[in-house]
Formats: sequence, structure tokens, C-alpha cells
Amino acid sequence: MAFTWFKKNKDATHTETVPAREASQAETKTQDHTIPPSSMEEGKEKSTGFLNRLKKGLSKTRTVLTTDINELLAGNRKIDDELMEELEELLITSDIGVKTAMDLIQSISKRSSEISGADQLKTALKEKILAVLNSEKPSPQKITTSPHVIMVIGVNGVGKTTTIGKLAAKFAASGKSVIIAAADTFRAAAIEQLGIWAQRAGAEFVKHQEMSDPAAVAYDGIEAAMARGADVVLIDTAGRIHTRKNLMEELKKIKRTLSKKLPEAPHEILLVLDATTGQNAISQAELFNDALDVTGIALTKLDGTAKGGIVVSICRMLEIPLKYIGIGEALEDLQEFDAVRFVNALF
Repeated sequence: MAFTWFKKNKDATHTETVPAREASQAETKTQDHTIPPSSMEEGKEKSTGFLNRLKKGLSKTRTVLTTDINELLAGNRKIDDELMEELEELLITSDIGVKTAMDLIQSISKRSSEISGADQLKTALKEKILAVLNSEKPSPQKITTSPHVIMVIGVNGVGKTTTIGKLAAKFAASGKSVIIAAADTFRAAAIEQLGIWAQRAGAEFVKHQEMSDPAAVAYDGIEAAMARGADVVLIDTAGRIHTRKNLMEELKKIKRTLSKKLPEAPHEILLVLDATTGQNAISQAELFNDALDVTGIALTKLDGTAKGGIVVSICRMLEIPLKYIGIGEALEDLQEFDAVRFVNALF
């Protein structure tokens, strides 16, 4: 079985070949991989634009936490147990989740004598939500080994492929050389799409034929990275229904195979979740974490259809750092999670 390795270089006539572990003959192909100038410039404008789009995406939740709370306390209504029950119901409707909503209400109730109006109530709620979000704040990622291997997991449809492409672009923009390994070999479309993202991000690409052994692709991704001195390896994986035991066993095999080639790999296991699935994302995270010990979460599709309370619920219910949030398809639409910026967008 052979894999194809696409090498980014300035000279389109230059090709390089890395032998596959099981290959009798490796296939090679060279492409000119560049990131459009518009994707690499105007950092401040992008940051501002991301915040504005995040606010727009969180509009449903912001309505609950602002307009609805204002209406709840209309007419100088007294803050009592009945009002707190109604506030709890509002929080649950924003996808914060029952347990998290109860905890927030219990915490705010202890200060109810100090709260005299909607603004003070929103300030208290804002402080408590920020405390929840910061409780599992991920430390800045420092790549101390080369290659740094990131295994990306999640069910089909959550946005794994686009997340990998955006991460590759981020690493490339910071001067890191990146290899993407297409270990979701069960879908030809997934391999093709990942190849397009690799080209956009300026990353090298390792693939096998459709229906090949996913663990072999992951192995060859590390082998190529070690041979060429690449800094980062991003490994895509299949996501066929998270409740099926065979999928989890397949992912465990990939993880074991990576550690055989590079003892400390994978250095990260990044779980991609879809914000639009609400509380179902929590159950997905629990199942994947039980099987693989997830090190971080990327939450996608916070672009208007989701209720932003799921972010609070994830940080409260799971002892897994929320590392990235995504709000669109553009390369810059995946950003490191910033609790303060997120809370400011909520209120």
C-alpha cells in the first residue's frame, strides 16, 4: 500500500518521496501551497471582525441574558425565590444545562440581598459565568518537541476537516512546518477535502488509498515528519457514530500506533464538537474522553444557529480545556478560546 506525500516548495518542478512503511513504491506529487495574502494580514481587523461575528453568533443567548433579564425584573420586582426559579429556566433555555444553571443560581442567591436591579443581576451573573469559564482555562500551547503530534477526533459532521485546515494555517503562519495525515480512509470525500485544506494552509499532505488502515496512515504521517524535520503533525480520524465500540477501538489503535513510532505521541488529542448539537455534545465528549483521554476541545459552528450557553456547560461539566471556538468557514474563523472576550460577547 502506498501513500502520497505532497511537499510544499517554491519550485513546482521539484518533487520529494518518502517511503511508506508498507509500500512497495511511494507515490509523489508536488503542488504550490500558498496562503492567500488576505489570510495573513490585517490581524487587528480580523480580531475585531471575529468579535463582531461572535456577538452575532451568540445573539440568541445574549437576548436571554440581557433583554429577558431586563423584562424579568421590570417594575422593580423583588429578587426572591420565585424570580430565581424563572431565571434558572431562562438559563436552561440558552443551553447552559440544568446542573450548570442550578449551580449559577445557587451562587447568585447567596448574594441576592446585594442585588437591587437588572444591571446588578447581570453583573453578578457575568462574574459567575466568567469564573466557570476560567476554571479550565488552557495554558498557552508551547511546542517543545518536534514533531508535535495532534490527533483530531469527533463524530462525522462536526467540522473536523475544516478545523484541521485552520489549525494548519495557524501553525504555518507562526513559522511552523506542518504535515496533515488523512487517517479517515473510509470516506474518499474526506481525503479529497482535507487535501484541499492542506493546499490552502500551505501544509504537506500524507494519504493512503481509500479503505486503507487508518493507523498506517497516522504512522506514515509521523515517519514523514521525522524524515523531513516537520514541526507539527495533524492527524484526521474517522467519526462514524460515537457510540459504536468499533470506532473507539479503531481510535485506540491509532493512538497506540503513534506511540510505537514516537513514544510520547500523540502530544494532544483534540476533540471537535458541534455547538448546534447542544447538550448532546457533552455526552459525545464524555464517551471520547473515557476512551482516549482528550486533552482539549474545539467547539465549532457558533455562528448563529447555536445557543452559546453550551460553552458554559462544557467548561462546567467537563474537566477538559476548551481551546478553540469557530464561527465560520474562513481560515481566521477559528480562534483560541478567550473567556473574557466570550463573556463580553454574551452580555
